[in-house]
Amino acid sequence: MTISPALNLSEINLDGSHVIAKKGGEEVAYQGRKKAKTTNILPMTDAEGFIVACTGLIAGNHNDAYQLKPHLQKAFKSLNRLGLELSGAYFNADKAFDTKAARKTCFNHGLIPNIDENKRNRKASKRGRKRFFNEEVYKHRFTSERSFAWIDKFRALLLRFDRCEVYFLGAHFIAFAMINLRHLLHD
Repeated sequence: MTISPALNLSEINLDGSHVIAKKGGEEVAYQGRKKAKTTNILPMTDAEGFIVACTGLIAGNHNDAYQLKPHLQKAFKSLNRLGLELSGAYFNADKAFDTKAARKTCFNHGLIPNIDENKRNRKASKRGRKRFFNEEVYKHRFTSERSFAWIDKFRALLLRFDRCEVYFLGAHFIAFAMINLRHLLHD
């Protein structure tokens, strides 16, 4: 059984998920919004909610766009090596990912960045050409949130007790595989 025919790569959705790390460990740092030490992971889903790629773990004190360019390049290259065609796909991400580097990386890999503009406390409107943004396609990011809800059903991933980065990331990969398998078997 292969997952490739079930994938809908017309849209790639990206979002981040902070997990509280109770015992500290690798790639853990204090995150003021959560008032705790956290780790962040950025899964990518297709239009149907299949998890197709993710970044490594990122310390929680960094924003979602921290080192985004190398993470996106690595994910896009691995998807291309698997024979998955991304050219012409929309890349949906929220305002936290609105960076010049992210948009350029998407263009370089043939994706259409559909990232909501982050005003970043501007007092005046930005000059120049308005960035492409399709509100209807952006609404489909719900599939990414749904996949996060499925990940949250794995209680070992709600709070991080593993000090070693490899074990916690491996647990995520197992959860991703089970979510994708469940998605395949229900269709």
